[in-house]
Amino acid sequence: DEVWVIEKKPGQPKRGREDRTPTQGELRAILPGEQEPIPLPLKHTDVKAKISAFIATVTVTQKYENPYAQKIEAVYVFPLPHNAAVTDFLMVIGERRIRGMIREREEARRIYEQAKRAGYVASLLTQERPNIFTQRVANIEPKKAIDIQITYFNALRYENGEYEFVFPMVVGPRFNPAGHTKGIGAVAIGKYKTSGQPVEVGYLKPGERSGHDIAVSVEVDAGVPIEAVRCRSHVVDVKRPEPHLAVVTLSTNDTIPNKDFVLRFRVAGKQLKTALLTHTGKHGRHFALVLQPPVELNYLKRMPREMVFVLDCSGSMRGWPIERAKATVRRCLQRLDSNDTFQLIRFSSSTSQLGPAPVPATPRNIRRALSYLDTLNGSGGTRMIKGIEAALDFPHDDNRLRIVSFLTDGYIGNEAQIFAAVHRKLGAARIFSFGVGSSTNRHLLAGLARIGRGAVAFVGPGEGTSDVVDLWYERAAHPALTDVEIDWGGMQVKDVYPRRIPDLFAGAPVLITGEFVGDGKTTVRIKGRAGTGTVEYKLVVDLDDESAAHPGITSIWARQRLLELADLATRRPSDELRGEMTQVSLTYRVQCAYTAFLAVDALKRTSGSEGTTVAVPVPMPVGVKYETTVQ
Repeated sequence: DEVWVIEKKPGQPKRGREDRTPTQGELRAILPGEQEPIPLPLKHTDVKAKISAFIATVTVTQKYENPYAQKIEAVYVFPLPHNAAVTDFLMVIGERRIRGMIREREEARRIYEQAKRAGYVASLLTQERPNIFTQRVANIEPKKAIDIQITYFNALRYENGEYEFVFPMVVGPRFNPAGHTKGIGAVAIGKYKTSGQPVEVGYLKPGERSGHDIAVSVEVDAGVPIEAVRCRSHVVDVKRPEPHLAVVTLSTNDTIPNKDFVLRFRVAGKQLKTALLTHTGKHGRHFALVLQPPVELNYLKRMPREMVFVLDCSGSMRGWPIERAKATVRRCLQRLDSNDTFQLIRFSSSTSQLGPAPVPATPRNIRRALSYLDTLNGSGGTRMIKGIEAALDFPHDDNRLRIVSFLTDGYIGNEAQIFAAVHRKLGAARIFSFGVGSSTNRHLLAGLARIGRGAVAFVGPGEGTSDVVDLWYERAAHPALTDVEIDWGGMQVKDVYPRRIPDLFAGAPVLITGEFVGDGKTTVRIKGRAGTGTVEYKLVVDLDDESAAHPGITSIWARQRLLELADLATRRPSDELRGEMTQVSLTYRVQCAYTAFLAVDALKRTSGSEGTTVAVPVPMPVGVKYETTVQ
């Protein structure tokens, strides 16, 4: 591996642009019957994942090639999982592998721009959101190829006996409220720098295709027999070399990157194989512990609920997403009992609701609500803050637990404002978010559930609604283990995240990370309130178990710490918090919004002046209407 830093020499002349270079306006669409895709610099993405216990190690290789006669800079805005800890970055040119440096974001950008002007091949990876990144590759010469490799770790969701691995393939179009200038713009090809946002995604029109395709391979080593493997989002090939192993590959007939890849697998037994994973390195010892809710939560009597359903009726939900969301609300309404009250709120460019206050869950009121649901359609913008205000501002009924359920694809660009509003207005309510769509904004939806002390679920275009909705609703209906306290026994812990242990809901474990000192076996005791009583259960862990070691644990802990600091910054932003996030990122080599990965090939200067920037357009996510979302 090689690391190169470019220093601009005094008096070096600034290189200008060539006039005759490719622009987005020259890209042509595919006409009916035409076979050739639009020529673009991003040719292929290759995803290789290895899963051990509940941790995925993923390497993403982006293959760039310049199809034009002039030198170019390729710019690609793409998603990664919202909890991905990006730890490594390689630029591969032929046989040479140039390992990227992680630097403070503005410093990395300056070095990149200097290298680009000087004619060196360079690449820059920046984080725009925890789940949205921008890749820039400068000075790709005509007909030359460059590969970019990105490595990350992330923890899998585990609920009701199933693990879930998700790889997002496309950034969905974001709506930005008037006056918001820190969002993600959704624009047509050739209309870049028209949205007023610092980051823009260009979308192919219906019928257009680029040459970009994707391959996915996932190797699962569960450690115990795997009972079932399923992927309803894509066509896959599954091989089972051993009972505890599975190799899943994406079919060559399903390689258009226009929806999330969602793989689920069920293992034998009702408990996690390894509840505690550890890692010992130069920064000390770190752990990741999964708290499994006690089974008695399923049988406790629930208190009356005040159910508030907040339905996204914006343009991006038009079609099957809003119909799926409406079906979800219908199913939930029909499961309310006579002690509950409920309210329906819709939001798009404006908000409206069933009535001024929640109403009793009588047959007559439920029929009235079902009729109201039938009138709702998808159109307009996504002013989600209005929905939050409508759901959380009215007086609270102390005799009922308020459950606010957001049903949305999450296609907004002002997530930080949304999180800040929830922090201010939440009170005693709980938020249960329900993601509907093929490429939902999981950063927003998981964040709402985390801040709102609730839970999250997702349903895609290939999935049935009833099972997902029933599990999600049962979680909201039954008591949670609240006010959770942990006695760590012989583990001496510090810097544990999240700092406030979330509520535990039936079938939905919680991931806890931290630093520790200790050895041998110890008993961890978890205690909390459930219903009208106290629940306590024990977990025996072996701190010396080498089979429970995983190299990604320290990175996942650092990512959790960054997430906690980012949440704090939504409430009270400061230079001090920004500085702390930057230091954590640089120390543990885990990327955040204030740092960037940079690689420069300084052995050879490309010929000619600075190349033209070519942004890589992407397909519209499955189920999303181009005409209602693209500016």
